[in-house]
Amino acid sequence: MRNRILIVDDEADIVSMLKDYFEFNGYDTITAFSGREAVEKAEGQPDLILLDVNMPDLDGMEVCSRIRDFVSCPILFLTARIEERDKIKGFGSGGDDYIVKPFSMEELGARVAAHLRRERRQREPVRVCFDDKLAIDYTARSLYYDGKPLLLAKKEFDIVELLSRHAGQVFDKERIYELVWGYDREGDCSVVAEHIRRIRSKFTAACIRQHIETVWGVGYKWAK
Repeated sequence: MRNRILIVDDEADIVSMLKDYFEFNGYDTITAFSGREAVEKAEGQPDLILLDVNMPDLDGMEVCSRIRDFVSCPILFLTARIEERDKIKGFGSGGDDYIVKPFSMEELGARVAAHLRRERRQREPVRVCFDDKLAIDYTARSLYYDGKPLLLAKKEFDIVELLSRHAGQVFDKERIYELVWGYDREGDCSVVAEHIRRIRSKFTAACIRQHIETVWGVGYKWAK
């Protein structure tokens, strides 16, 4: 089955170039030329999204924040320039990677393929039930409590999956960042901590006991 890529950029030439490249390399493509159109097209559940950051109506980070409640696929930002604070903001909004313009099409193609391979590896069929009516379906990337679904954004689920698959093992914030965001470098503690705060807030609202424990001075673990 061919993967579908949603390409979002307000520059028609860039959209056309990306569309031609990925269709030539065996992908199906969907295109959008504005942030609002991107939100609408994302409802079609593409396998990956290439998202321009600088758009006149809704910028890419706002689009990413709006769609993360119903889209779990990788989102790769396209941007002309990037500073560390922008990366932190982008990852916090739910982005997975940054591609800086002008970019090599071969590098972009390799990154897209790598993200899609990672998604496939994470979808092996398995569902785990815990002792307080909590169940995690790793294949469907869904979490249920007493049979009712609990919605998590993509990175929130990735963190829950990482920690719950290694229950009792302590991960420091840098290691969580590296494994979840896919970067082999020092992570940003505030991004990881903010995602875990959101997970805990959703667990509290659903009356689920807190499975993610803080090991002070070290990191986090999933309680056995």
